[in-house]
Amino acid sequence: MTASQSKYRAWLVHFTAWAVIFGMPLFVTGPDRPLLSGGEYLRFLLIPLSFMVVFYTNYLGLIDRYLTTRRFGRFAGYNVLLIGAVMIGVHLLFRYVLPDTGHRPPMERTWQDALRFFAGNAVLYLLVVGAGVAIRMTGGWYRAEAARQELEHSRTEAELQNLKSQLNPHFLFNTFNNIYSLIQIDVDRAQRSVHELSSLLRYVLYESSRPTVPLKAEVEFLRDYIELMRIRQPRHVRVFVSLPEEPSPTPVAPLLFISLVENAFKHGVSNEKPSYVTIDIHEEGRRLVCRIRNSCFPKSGDSDRSGSGIGLTNLSKRLEMIYPGRYTFEYGQAGDAYQALLCIELPDE
Repeated sequence: MTASQSKYRAWLVHFTAWAVIFGMPLFVTGPDRPLLSGGEYLRFLLIPLSFMVVFYTNYLGLIDRYLTTRRFGRFAGYNVLLIGAVMIGVHLLFRYVLPDTGHRPPMERTWQDALRFFAGNAVLYLLVVGAGVAIRMTGGWYRAEAARQELEHSRTEAELQNLKSQLNPHFLFNTFNNIYSLIQIDVDRAQRSVHELSSLLRYVLYESSRPTVPLKAEVEFLRDYIELMRIRQPRHVRVFVSLPEEPSPTPVAPLLFISLVENAFKHGVSNEKPSYVTIDIHEEGRRLVCRIRNSCFPKSGDSDRSGSGIGLTNLSKRLEMIYPGRYTFEYGQAGDAYQALLCIELPDE
């Protein structure tokens, strides 16, 4: 809800509340309570109108000017003057402008009775002031909370875009390394791979700018990337891949799994020793499961210039921002293997 919509809704509530108050005489009629005459209704209107004066003088002026700035003495003093002036004005209007035209005999009041009468009315006006304070302060709290949430959302979006801007160069760096290695092995296959790379780059540079993409598109992107990785692996490296043949159109955040796949090939493959990479991504009802296991040949900081350490850090941050409380992410070395397990609770379609 925008600020203008929220303001319009608040004033609509005000209008409805006052309409009910002003229309009360119309709802309490009966055999023993006839409908008020015009003069009697005008006398009745003086009370809610005086309440409105006290309420909106506080709501639109005194609360923001004195109460929220902690000038409590002035706030109390101005309200004493306001309530006194309103009570005197209502009394004069009742006595000289709209006198009671009924045939009820006038009541003789002592000064104690008059004092109790004015004190009772003052309590009513103080309750009106209290209602104005409560409504104004509550509305201010909601506006401040909405502004805080909007600021937090903007900050999260900015941070997420920053993470994506780091991820794209990271992905490109690793992919071009693969192409460079392939050129040294097979030029023809390297040329075909450049063509395949163009579709990957299109996805990374354009599709990944969207908040979500269909799961099918993300799976196809991973399939192409894995095929690109296969062609540069030595013969003794076994690659097992299980991806959904017909993935659902469920929207997911783009480039969620690429960091895990990259790390599996980078740190799970040896040029001399038997190695393996197992990639399994599938849907279990409304859960998306990614399980990756590979042999463990971690690169040292000096030999690994790919920046792969950025990937897992960024992935953890993105998951926390996009799927807070709706994912589990575990990774680490288990014996002579390294494994990662990511489970995401997908929203209902």
